[in-house]
Amino acid sequence: MSKTITLLGSTGSIGTQSLDVARMHGYTIFGLAAHSRIEILQKQIAEFHPRYVAVVDEAACDRLEAELTGMADAPRLLRGTEGLRTLAAMDGPDVVLNAVVGIAGLPASLAAIESGHDLALANKESLVTGGHLVTDAVRRKGVRLLPVDSEHSAIFQCLQDQHSAKRLTKILLTASGGPFFGMKQDQLAGKKKEDALKHPNWNMGAKITIDSATLMNKGLELIEAVWLFGLPEDKIQIVVQRESVIHSAVQFADNSVIAQMGVPDMRIPIQYALTWPDRLPSPVPELDFAALKSLSFDVADEETFRCLAACKKAIRKGGLAPCAANGANEEAVRLFLQDKIGFLDIGRLVEGVVDSQSFGGDYTLQDVYDCDAMARAYVRAHL
Repeated sequence: MSKTITLLGSTGSIGTQSLDVARMHGYTIFGLAAHSRIEILQKQIAEFHPRYVAVVDEAACDRLEAELTGMADAPRLLRGTEGLRTLAAMDGPDVVLNAVVGIAGLPASLAAIESGHDLALANKESLVTGGHLVTDAVRRKGVRLLPVDSEHSAIFQCLQDQHSAKRLTKILLTASGGPFFGMKQDQLAGKKKEDALKHPNWNMGAKITIDSATLMNKGLELIEAVWLFGLPEDKIQIVVQRESVIHSAVQFADNSVIAQMGVPDMRIPIQYALTWPDRLPSPVPELDFAALKSLSFDVADEETFRCLAACKKAIRKGGLAPCAANGANEEAVRLFLQDKIGFLDIGRLVEGVVDSQSFGGDYTLQDVYDCDAMARAYVRAHL
């Protein structure tokens, strides 16, 4: 099945695994975008020969431009955040896959949708920070929003029977529990980035791995699920599934439950977003039930992991509260990775900004940016 893709965030974990899928199926890469890792990007250009490449960081863009000078069939180079948006909006691909990290992915998501592209979304912050902007644009333009996160892909897969989907009553959103599952606050107080970056099941980038350790990632995914599937927060239950084999499940009006299972490998949900509604052979091994032996379940500890509690509070408040939570978390994680704050400070600061205002009401894209800046300033002022 021939397909042409624009991949935003190509040098990160999701981006490189997306190219594994593209390589296996012979997909054409129309455009690639990265922030600053041009060494990886150059190898991708040499293999996939995109027509366009966007680099957000100006210094990295200058370095890549020098490397591309004189190169036969060199791609056209687009610069900065505007270049990222321009690439997302360009005619040519069948689907745009947005794997940019953080709120920086929101304008690219909107640009892709407004240009009439189907959007495979791995950038959960697009929905967390600008949920009504994204979903309104999807409805208005009549495009498809295809989830890439493993949990949301699992839910999406379980809802393919449209008649049954109308009887959805609960979402069971699974979590690995991260590296600190079962610990209490006194045990977490001295944890450093080296501890938090040791995820038990998934191979991910630094920011999302820290978010998994704090359970912020699960809070963001809960907010994303509200926008994607139309259920309120109190109908989405967080279930700790330590083996990361059940990726999520849904419950219907008759209390039957359907779950999606597979090995913990992001190439399954990436590929399903690109091939939907078809299923093709994937580069992922099959699930070996003989080796699996057992599955375990538990509940998420919101009293200890305050980021999750803060995200639930934020989506209940509505408006820009989720945006504030996300901005505070991005700033707090940045400071934690620089050893400037402690692990528990992340949850304290995220919860603090959510409690600081009411945040209700409609908003514009500029309001999103202003709220994000406010949340980051709140964190720096409350160290």
